[in-house]
Amino acid sequence: MTSMAEPLTVCPGLRYHDAQAALSLLRDTFGFTEVVRYENEDGSIAHAELAYGNGMVMLGSVRDEPDTAYGRARAQLGPASLYVVVQDVDAHHDRSVASGAAVLAPPADQDYGSREYTVRDPEGNLWTFGTYVPQPPSG
Repeated sequence: MTSMAEPLTVCPGLRYHDAQAALSLLRDTFGFTEVVRYENEDGSIAHAELAYGNGMVMLGSVRDEPDTAYGRARAQLGPASLYVVVQDVDAHHDRSVASGAAVLAPPADQDYGSREYTVRDPEGNLWTFGTYVPQPPSG
């Protein structure tokens, strides 16, 4: 019997000025799998979803939407910080370096038992890749 995985309940959403480049970075450098991509007529990304393990991130192109409260708030978003669990931090780091990623903190063992490193993407978001696996509460 096949068990159904629990659906994801939190998916970070990011906006990029060059969402096509962000898709390539996440897929080709960081090892995410592109699940879906919807493009606008001008080639910008209306919506994309990428998976890594059992997690996902959504992204799209920055849009000028000054006529709505949501659009005005979204125009003021800043960089985000995301954490991704990886099996082999050093190999993942080496792949990122080979692709030209801007490493802010090289692989290091942490006091809480994780090994991790951090890079900044071209639009300022921080991506930390590590071995620590957060656990949701049981029950």
